[in-house]
Amino acid sequence: MPYTDNDGVQIHYEMEGDGQPLVLQHGLSSNLTRWGMSGYVDVLKGDYKLIMIDARGHGESDKPYDADVYDRKIMASDVVAVLDAEGIDKSHYLGYSMGGSIGFGLAESFPERVHSLIIGGMHPYAITGVDVLLERLEAGGMEAWVSSMDPPPDSERRKMLLANDPQAIVAASVALRDRPDLSHVLPNMTMPCLIYVGDADDLHVGAERCVTEMPNATWVSLPGLNHDETMSQGNLVLPHVTEFLRVVTEHTALIG
Repeated sequence: MPYTDNDGVQIHYEMEGDGQPLVLQHGLSSNLTRWGMSGYVDVLKGDYKLIMIDARGHGESDKPYDADVYDRKIMASDVVAVLDAEGIDKSHYLGYSMGGSIGFGLAESFPERVHSLIIGGMHPYAITGVDVLLERLEAGGMEAWVSSMDPPPDSERRKMLLANDPQAIVAASVALRDRPDLSHVLPNMTMPCLIYVGDADDLHVGAERCVTEMPNATWVSLPGLNHDETMSQGNLVLPHVTEFLRVVTEHTALIG
């Protein structure tokens, strides 16, 4: 299992495939295995070197309990630490939900490290709706939150959720809730960007709005999908992702 150290925090990651590097960064309470569960790995590994990262607080990475160390700039620096460990100067990036927030953090602090950004289920404005999750976690841990999900997760997803350390997820949730408005970065996001959100997701309005403030963005709205469904149904998202990456990688190959 490869790990890298970022200021005393061990970050776990796995790699698979060949081609231009593509970071895959999961959302809150997931881990890097979610990409395989949702079909992304099998589709993308033939054309890209996939760099799947367990965000701090998740999976096999270290799990600090201080919300301050889940700041989006620090979590973006975890991605950079993994790229540095592998000797990769620049990568494509796909992040969903919290992973999308980290993507905006990369655009803010490390834009020179990404060829392109794909951000799903997230916008850069102040985030609402995390307090309900926090209340359930603080009242009864992961079991209370997972038991409240409607529809309930399948057995594989349920097992993954229950394996989380609830104190680490609380810390990450607090940081996400308290994340400042990042819309100041939008006009400077000149790298190719793809923003996608299900139209039954509460984050849809903000995501659609942010695209109008970005100079080089492609917008995809996925009909009838809520936040979790958009992540789970990779078969509906991947055609947009692969076409976007095909165009971008052809361009980056031409310019070297």
